[in-house]
Amino acid sequence: MSLFGDGLEAAVQKAFTRPAPKSAGPQMRYLVKQLGGTKPVAQLLRISQRTVERYVKDQIKKPRPDLAARLEREVKKRWQPQIRARAREKAATTGGIVIDVHARLGYARAPMETTDEDRIRHLTVALPPQHAARLFDAQQQGASDDRLRELTAEALKEVYFQDSGRRAGSLREVQINDVLDLEFDL
Repeated sequence: MSLFGDGLEAAVQKAFTRPAPKSAGPQMRYLVKQLGGTKPVAQLLRISQRTVERYVKDQIKKPRPDLAARLEREVKKRWQPQIRARAREKAATTGGIVIDVHARLGYARAPMETTDEDRIRHLTVALPPQHAARLFDAQQQGASDDRLRELTAEALKEVYFQDSGRRAGSLREVQINDVLDLEFDL
C-alpha cells in the first residue's frame, strides 16, 4: 500500500463532479469502453475474458472481494481525467494542498531535550502551491512512497518547522515516521 501516493490520489478524487460507477456491471462496462475491449480488461484485472463478458451482460453481479477492490481501484484511476488534471493544476499553481498528519515527526539530529525532539505530533498544515506541484509531479513520474514521504517532510520542514525561513535556520532534515493517520486535501 502506498500511503502518501494513495493520500494524494484520494485528495484529487474529492474533486470529482460525478460519482464513479459503484456496481460491478457498470464498472466493467466503463473499463471495457476505456480500454477498447474485453481482452485488455481481463488482462488488467487478471480474470478470463469470458468472465468480463458475463459482468458486462449482467450475468454475474457480485464479484469476489479481491476482484471488487481491483475493479473499483482501476475505475477510479481512470474516472474523470480532465477533472483530475484540473484539480492537480489548481493545487500546483494557486490553491496549494493541506496535509493532516498524525505521526512521529521531528528533526534528524536534533539536540536531545529540545522541543523539536522526535515525537508523535498531529499537524494540519496548508502547503503552498510549489510544494503541491512537487508532490504531484513526483507522483506522476512514478515516485516511490518513500520519495513522496521525503518531499512531504521537506515541505513540512520549510513551512511548519522553519516558518518559511523565519526560524530554525540550522535545521537540516525533518523525518516522518510511524504514520498513524495521513490525509491530503485540495
